[in-house]
Amino acid sequence: MQRILIVEDNKTLAKLIAKKISSELDFEVDVAYSLSEVKLFLSRYSYFLTLLDINLPDAPNGEVVDYVLEKKNHAIVLSGNIDKDFRAKILKKNILDYVNKSGINDVNYIIQMIKRVQKNQNHKILVVDDSIVFRKQMQSMLENMFFKVITVAHGEEALGILSTTPDISLVLTDYHMPVLNGLELTHEIRKTYTKNDLTIIVVSSDDSEETTALFLKNGANDYIKKPFSKEEFSCRINNSIEALENIHAITNHANRDFLTGLYNRRYFFDNMRTYFKKAIDENENFAIAMIDIDHFKKINDTYGHDAGDKAINTLADILRANTNQNDMVSRFGGGEFCIAIKNVSSQNALKIVERLREKVQNSVTVSTKGEEVRFTISIGVTLNHEDTLEESVNQADMMLYNAKQNGRNQIIHN
Repeated sequence: MQRILIVEDNKTLAKLIAKKISSELDFEVDVAYSLSEVKLFLSRYSYFLTLLDINLPDAPNGEVVDYVLEKKNHAIVLSGNIDKDFRAKILKKNILDYVNKSGINDVNYIIQMIKRVQKNQNHKILVVDDSIVFRKQMQSMLENMFFKVITVAHGEEALGILSTTPDISLVLTDYHMPVLNGLELTHEIRKTYTKNDLTIIVVSSDDSEETTALFLKNGANDYIKKPFSKEEFSCRINNSIEALENIHAITNHANRDFLTGLYNRRYFFDNMRTYFKKAIDENENFAIAMIDIDHFKKINDTYGHDAGDKAINTLADILRANTNQNDMVSRFGGGEFCIAIKNVSSQNALKIVERLREKVQNSVTVSTKGEEVRFTISIGVTLNHEDTLEESVNQADMMLYNAKQNGRNQIIHN
């Protein structure tokens, strides 16, 4: 488990922060009350983050900040000093944030900041600037915020990186650059990536309101004017990443079945249409299978709806575990599922669905009363596809109907 070090000579406040972190976050927490104790802890452990009071009994002038940074640790400074000049001096150091100690709201802010930088580890940011000085400055600040960072000198290089690194969350670009400037880069990126896919923030010394509006109209999410403060930069980056995460969460919620976490019917058809057309055009073999739990109503009536939900989740887990990552597995509703098995011969597709049938037949779930619940599935498979995705799914559904009529717990294909 990762650790957080709290450095605070006010023992009451230190215990409050430690208790909040321990209760809300998955970290081991150590507390030091002096610089000498800090040195001891840092010699023993490595830390995800340090929270530093800057006025300690044996280090009254912020010496602890320099020591911790010298040891390559991430630091958030906690201080009751509200002097602007002092604050600006501390912020020039490579710290993550400066937080005033004024009440419980500041403690809550610290918790949210820790959660934020934890999530930042999952994001890549592409920095595009022809100035090596600004590239290094922004890279240093972003890495201190726990982001993974890639830097390039102009727009054409950026497009090359995006073509080979599809999981970039944010592009941070200058305006005036050789080869391909920031506006041209923004326009090119938006041909492929929407604002729901990737965030673009422009960082430029051009302070014309017309330029800002031009970028925003052409797909930029935000515009930061050089020179900028570290706090403004951090807040805008974090806010943009959080907005992107919220969009992804909403989209994922809309595309997923609430019970199993599998894709839902709507997403299946939206996502599969492009693949279906391409596979037909390129003569790629694939299979679509409709799957239904046999006597599902009887399971609910006999053992209760909780047992029915367990049966659905058991089947979902089996489908997930026994298909490839690129295959499409979805729940259409009730005990009915649909899977698309991609780039597979007819023979191998039938082997896969037979394995699914056998695994379900051999599975056991337990009702809330401790009763063993066994169930089977019927499967209809289409291997010879119609002109549209909808027609192929309907064909698989007809095969499923035939399997049900023929006695259940079997596979029928065209």
